[in-house]
Amino acid sequence: MTRDKEHGKAHDKAHGTDHGNARDIAIVAFAQSDHRRRSDELSEVEMLMPVLHEVLGATGLKAADIGFTCSGSSDYLAGRAFSFTMALDGVGAHPPISESHVETDGAWALYEAWVKLLTGQADTALVYAYGKSSPGDLRAVLTRQLDPYYLAPLWPDSVALAALQAQALIDAGRADEPALAAVAARNRAAADANPHAQLRGARPHGEYLVRPLRTGDCPPVSDGAAAVVLAAGDRARELCERPAWIRGMDHRIEAHSLGVRDLTESPSARLAAERAGLFERPVDTAELHAPFTAQEIVLRGALRLGDEVAVNPSGGALAANPLMAAGLIRLGEAAARIQRGESARAVAHATSGPCLQQNLVAVLEGDPRG
Repeated sequence: MTRDKEHGKAHDKAHGTDHGNARDIAIVAFAQSDHRRRSDELSEVEMLMPVLHEVLGATGLKAADIGFTCSGSSDYLAGRAFSFTMALDGVGAHPPISESHVETDGAWALYEAWVKLLTGQADTALVYAYGKSSPGDLRAVLTRQLDPYYLAPLWPDSVALAALQAQALIDAGRADEPALAAVAARNRAAADANPHAQLRGARPHGEYLVRPLRTGDCPPVSDGAAAVVLAAGDRARELCERPAWIRGMDHRIEAHSLGVRDLTESPSARLAAERAGLFERPVDTAELHAPFTAQEIVLRGALRLGDEVAVNPSGGALAANPLMAAGLIRLGEAAARIQRGESARAVAHATSGPCLQQNLVAVLEGDPRG
């Protein structure tokens, strides 16, 4: 089966247009590292291995029991080609595994694993992601994802582009600088309860970095890793007392050229949310991958989230932003709240690229309480 046909079949099953019986897929375990500004003493594998041991230990599974493994990372961060092959040392070289990799945030690796399980090619999957941003100049590295002919030669970095988005939001009358500061304060106050967060509690909003963004409006540079285990149907119930069922998931992308986009809106996030079934009934929790304060405001509008929804109870990417893992963490944090009984229906969001260019939305639910 080609990848396009596999995706189409899984998408039809997920959204009720396939005549076969759709499989129920759930997140049954989630683990993450303590996120830090630097982890010079650890290699990527050494940073990842405790997370893999923890997530497998939570289910009682061994690597040999996993039907499919998928990872997310970036060669740009690692500074070498095919860097993901190093991380396979953390999974184990024997017995041979069914394995894949995405060169983006691990949320998209979870999407690929979800497709694999939906099509019945596996019953369990291990998904992990990691990133060490500290060794290089992250703002310079991220310029390499821009259009190579018109934008990249100008060297606008991720913070400068996020500042353009924030200023557009202010000019449209949808935010002001105090509103941005309030977003930062709320996220980092919520992170007080998150032992893995890098920034916690009340902090000065700081000086301007690129107007109108101050240091407090921007994410920390983080090293970190995360992993989840997915399982299908009855296997999920065997592995977890309260699985977090993925009721829908979709991802969309904006035009590559920033000049043709309205940076105050996110139609791709709204469409992904619609296709994932978000608007069918209310959610009580939202984990949004919004590395900059203005992006949370854009996403709240796109996903139609009211004040009654708990947004980023983990602290979000403003509290810890390990590149290539922060989106996967949003899905893991939402699932963990369902598993602890703190949420009945949650939405998780991940993004990649400048100014919310790519967006993934997943809707998760727990089993009804008896």
